[in-house]
Amino acid sequence: MAATDEKSKKGASAAPARKKSELRETVVVLLQALLIALVFRSFLYQPFSIPTASMQSNLLIGDYVLASKFTYGYGRYSLPLGIIPFKGRLFGSVPNRGDIAVFRPEPQTENYIKRVIGLPGDHIQMRQGRLYINGEMVARELVGRGTDTDSFGTTVPVLLYRETLPSGISYTIQEISDNAGLDNTTEYVVPANHLFMMGDNRDRSADSRVLSAVGYVPLGNLVGKAEVRFFSITDNINPWFIWRWPGNVRWDRMFQSLYE
Repeated sequence: MAATDEKSKKGASAAPARKKSELRETVVVLLQALLIALVFRSFLYQPFSIPTASMQSNLLIGDYVLASKFTYGYGRYSLPLGIIPFKGRLFGSVPNRGDIAVFRPEPQTENYIKRVIGLPGDHIQMRQGRLYINGEMVARELVGRGTDTDSFGTTVPVLLYRETLPSGISYTIQEISDNAGLDNTTEYVVPANHLFMMGDNRDRSADSRVLSAVGYVPLGNLVGKAEVRFFSITDNINPWFIWRWPGNVRWDRMFQSLYE
């Protein structure tokens, strides 16, 4: 009986040791996964949701996009929570006109997503709904009519235009009319190291045309370049409500580049 009792004691003591080892391994794996996710989000790609109508019809309310952090370099707001308060950017480059960019306006505490329209030194103006860059009217072509519904559920008729920048980049814009509040502006001169951003839904976008709310965007406030739409759901439903996916997920908008 003495030998049997000794074996039982060894087996009993080994079991807690194995459990502690398994728990330690699980914790290590979880920490490694969190570290990888943090590095991926901080330095490579970050997901963003679209909560407003300012970029419709190219980005709908309920779309989810991935923005590349490395394309424009790293600034304060590229890092989580803007925890490192430095000015400028590391490995920075100036965006191309026509890029869709995520950024942090100076007066705001949340990220915005708009299209890059003006580069440093550019002269930007709206006249009767037409965009002028450095004194030249940007080409646009009427492509259809539609309706636009904002985040409050208000639906209005809109005209759809194909706007083509001097570089040849083109995209769709929406106009309720050519005489809305921001369709006639003074001339803006983009300061050095700043950008002028505009929404594609021209009459429903608070953007650089509103100097008190968004204004000129410092290059150091860029977060990243929006590259691809990876998910889309109606009514801004939380994507983890999987039971609401049937009939609400926009399957035809999944995994698409934002550039034609």
